Amino acid sequence: MRKWGPLTAICLSTFMLLLDVTIVVVALPDMAHSLDASLSDLQWVVDGYALALAALLLGAGAAADIVGRRRVHVAGVVVFAVASLLCGVSSGPGMLVAARVLQGLGAAAMFATTLPLLGSVYQGRERGAALGVWGAVSGAAAAVGPLLGGVLTEGPGWRWIFFVNVPVSVVTVWLSLKVVPESRGTRGMRGMRVDWAGMATFAVFAGGMTYAMVRAGEHGWASAGTSTAFGLAAAALVAFVLVERRVAHPLLDLALLGKPAFVGVLVGALAFDGVAFGVIAYESIWMQTLLGMDPVDGGLALLPLPAAAMVVAMTVGALSHRVTARWTIVAGLLLLAAGSFAQAFLDAGSDWTSLVLGLVLVGVGTGLLSPTVSGAALAAVPAERSGMAGGVVNTLRQLGYALMVAVYGTVLTSRMGDTLPHDAAHTLAGGGAAFLRHGFPEHVLRSAFASGLNSALVTAGSAGLVAGLAVLALVRGPRRAAGTGGDTAPAEQAPVTGQ
Repeated sequence: MRKWGPLTAICLSTFMLLLDVTIVVVALPDMAHSLDASLSDLQWVVDGYALALAALLLGAGAAADIVGRRRVHVAGVVVFAVASLLCGVSSGPGMLVAARVLQGLGAAAMFATTLPLLGSVYQGRERGAALGVWGAVSGAAAAVGPLLGGVLTEGPGWRWIFFVNVPVSVVTVWLSLKVVPESRGTRGMRGMRVDWAGMATFAVFAGGMTYAMVRAGEHGWASAGTSTAFGLAAAALVAFVLVERRVAHPLLDLALLGKPAFVGVLVGALAFDGVAFGVIAYESIWMQTLLGMDPVDGGLALLPLPAAAMVVAMTVGALSHRVTARWTIVAGLLLLAAGSFAQAFLDAGSDWTSLVLGLVLVGVGTGLLSPTVSGAALAAVPAERSGMAGGVVNTLRQLGYALMVAVYGTVLTSRMGDTLPHDAAHTLAGGGAAFLRHGFPEHVLRSAFASGLNSALVTAGSAGLVAGLAVLALVRGPRRAAGTGGDTAPAEQAPVTGQ
């Protein structure tokens, strides 16, 4: 227990926080029916968690280095558990979204401290073994999420996808306090202060952008509320840049943005999760409300993606010494694009098998990107900035996911609006097909949803293609991702702060 207990505790928390990114996907139709939730409500159930995680990830890591990583990690698990309980007892969509945001705050404290804690406990070969187990657990969480969500939703009900976190959190807190030693940053960090202003302005920027995207789908791009939200996001971004230029210890060293290779990796990270996973929520709604699949079958239908990702991720390390990170990331993004385009041929007669080839391609691309994108960021910056680089990459992955879920919802309903009235399009996209069947023929509803999904998938494919070309243009040279056999420091020496 003393030797591998810390790894067990950290892997338990990692599994929970990553599971909750995807476990809600197949439960969305049941949530909509139970809570009378709209499409924008469902978008915020997904986005509230990812957005809070993205907004506070960097700040949580910096705070943990100063006040204690175990202390912040345990506090995050407690917040996560309380929020999970609130999610499970939610009486309406507003309460559920608020609880999901609180869950994301706890998850940020957990996620930001996982790898630093592992790095402080394990050294040498033991650290390599611990990181391997942690990586496998991270991949398993993504693979199990939709299926476990389907089983719980169809069995005891969707609320249990949150209730199950509570006993696991209790075990995690007990084990962390018992076997995980406290650790902090280096001595030179003792005089550092947390960049609260940077955290606040970045959170306002991320939240404002996401809110604007969601609102645009419901009220239009030209509405006053949408324009105000975009304006607030822009002002917050300017404020964030000004803050980061002035503070002594910024969340993001803006000088790093002068390195084209680092910028290229950031573009790839921003596109990664949004392109790979952002449309899945709407595909799940389509399968359950239009094709009549139950939550378990819906979860099983999505398995080709995480299954392919796990197989590729486990084998990519053996080949990494032959291919530079530049080409691995480019290939991964182009495969995400190809997989998205391959799914964009749906019509009123399509079923779930129409998605399989595209899901496999996206899974292969995900398997290439997952082990390399953070390491490539580390290789592009000085060693003393490696922790910051890893944190920024994972922040942008979560932010990209939150933003693209909102974008796809807007594209989906806009395309449906060519066939259906505005309100009907939003009802259909939000899982309300049953309420529309008395007024519209079945083939009209299926055709409208299929065309909306096609447009969302083309948008995803285009984003992946543009990101791939940007990485190709910006990331130069033979340097490989850290820890993948290249000419950089091994991964066990890189204090990354994310997945």
